[in-house]
Amino acid sequence: MKNKVIQGQVIPINQSNIDTDVIIPKQYLKSIGKTGFGKFLFDSWRYEEPGDLWSKKSRKLNKDFILNKEPYSSGKILIVNDNFGCGSSREHAVWAIKDFGIEAIISTSFAEIFSSNSFRNQLLLVSVAKAQLNWLFEQISESETYHLTIDVLNQTISTLENVSINFSIDQSNKDRVIYGYDDIELTLKNKDQIKAFEKKIKSTKPWLFNNENEEK
Repeated sequence: MKNKVIQGQVIPINQSNIDTDVIIPKQYLKSIGKTGFGKFLFDSWRYEEPGDLWSKKSRKLNKDFILNKEPYSSGKILIVNDNFGCGSSREHAVWAIKDFGIEAIISTSFAEIFSSNSFRNQLLLVSVAKAQLNWLFEQISESETYHLTIDVLNQTISTLENVSINFSIDQSNKDRVIYGYDDIELTLKNKDQIKAFEKKIKSTKPWLFNNENEEK
């Protein structure tokens, strides 16, 4: 059985209620392409002046912001506090996160629409208990080069302290992350059941298919 293991540097941002306008401001929503948004991730925090989608002007970085520091600038796992991704339902927020190189986000909770957009784009969201999240933040604070390993198939987070944290994930969302499935591919997984149901309906309620027979 295929698996997906995400391993890498953790980016800790210990803040709650980070909304989609913070993740990517509204001036970058003019493009509907899925790539090129990584440089605008957390734009108002990363730069000392606002930017524009089409501007080629270089901007001064906020040296205090975590994404502008090593080793976090190449991090793969973002860890944040409660209710991440709240606010407006812009899919660009997910595109920016993925384009930056982040493959998974750990928190206690995520906004519903952001969660849906994330899994549709194969971005893994991991929900853990508050006590577990606080413990992770404590461990991460002791080392800048802190790595985690997330095993999607077995639904575990492995830490440098050899601690394993289990998490839950819906099977369809797991398949999206592991196999890269979209909505149509997920539906086609059940094609045998769909055909069996259609056959049953045709035998019990044939009048529903009169038009189909006439066309033939």
